[in-house]
Amino acid sequence: MKVHLKALGCRLNEAELEQWSRSFRASGHDIVTEPSIADVVVVNTCAVTTDATKKSRKLMNRLHRENPHSKLVVSGCYATLDNKNVAERIGVDLVIPNQEKDKLPQHVMDAFSANTMPLVAMEPGESSLFARGRQRAFIKIQDGCRYRCTFCIVTVARGDERSRSLADIIDEVNTLVEEGIQEIVLTGVHVGGYGSDIDATLYDLVKMILEETDIPRVRFASVEPWDLPDNFFALFENPRLMPHMHLPLQSGADSVLRRMSRRCKTEEFKALVEQARRAIPNFNVTSDIIVGFPGETDEEWQQTMAYVESVGFGHLHIFSYSPREGTKAARLANPVDNEIKKQRSKELHVLAARMKQETLEQQKGLQVDVLWEQAKQNSDGKMVYTGYAPNYLKVETCIDPTHINKGKSLKNTISKTQIDGFSLDTLHLQGTIL
Repeated sequence: MKVHLKALGCRLNEAELEQWSRSFRASGHDIVTEPSIADVVVVNTCAVTTDATKKSRKLMNRLHRENPHSKLVVSGCYATLDNKNVAERIGVDLVIPNQEKDKLPQHVMDAFSANTMPLVAMEPGESSLFARGRQRAFIKIQDGCRYRCTFCIVTVARGDERSRSLADIIDEVNTLVEEGIQEIVLTGVHVGGYGSDIDATLYDLVKMILEETDIPRVRFASVEPWDLPDNFFALFENPRLMPHMHLPLQSGADSVLRRMSRRCKTEEFKALVEQARRAIPNFNVTSDIIVGFPGETDEEWQQTMAYVESVGFGHLHIFSYSPREGTKAARLANPVDNEIKKQRSKELHVLAARMKQETLEQQKGLQVDVLWEQAKQNSDGKMVYTGYAPNYLKVETCIDPTHINKGKSLKNTISKTQIDGFSLDTLHLQGTIL
């Protein structure tokens, strides 16, 4: 059976794709990159915003049009929240809600009579990530969230917190190391809440990964700022822990944060960021901001703009608020006019671009070990490599293909910067090109 996997939305959805990929391949089925040749197409949908649900529906329709003879399997948050309507859509053969996600490959094989183990299953040491053109692995460490931010529909779709065991995660990381993976990203709905149900913590997990695996690079997906203990940043003394964290802020006005039921005040957030920057050289902080939350006044918006600029971020994900049925915020009074949301979003995008450029300018002259992930040949016949520096800033370098034959690694000094990445001069061989 040929299986094509597709995800929308968060890194957790990507991590789940990798788990499914392993299960299918372990049972002897092929993971294919083109949906047009697949026997089964699996879509992991998103519902974090109304736009995300629209994109999920469009993707389902497109995949069915491209290969109407394949079996279309739909899972994820949109499929869970609107199960009945998704199941009735043209082309959908099977809907698997989030509660059954961990068993999705088995459900698919049961439904489509593909349980027989072929003579040749997955070759040892061959990563299903590489089969999908990926070099970085997303590790799902937990699911669900015990908090209820008033704007968030994901906690409704994902349910209560459920953590994987320490031993299970360590085994997965060690398997990935054997397969040649260079970097992992720890992801979940509530990453900082890891272990709340199994008498463990995120600190315990990271410490164990650094002690009991040889994975070269470890990153985090989004981590709620209130979850980090006082000693957390001491972990970054180990250079294998990459100097970047995505700490979602959502607003720079405490009055708005209270309406959102966020558990971190602006003063506490800034203190946390300053602590990280003091402890870790070249530490990059990125964040999320919601524009136009119900009741957001001009004064509160100006507070947010001033606060964001005072903290400084390497990158911002900016979302215009959209009401989600089933959340408390959808019932709040004084919605912000769409035109006002558009103007505020534009203002914040301008500020975010300036902060990003300032962050890039600070990198000049630094030597960085880059995880090279993609390569293509330009019109001059040179190879253009792109990848990520340890602090998760995107890097690009252009070199002659004959230079690559001298070795598999490059160390780089940043010579100039631009808003969408770095331009690097190659110095000497070190590190890894993938």
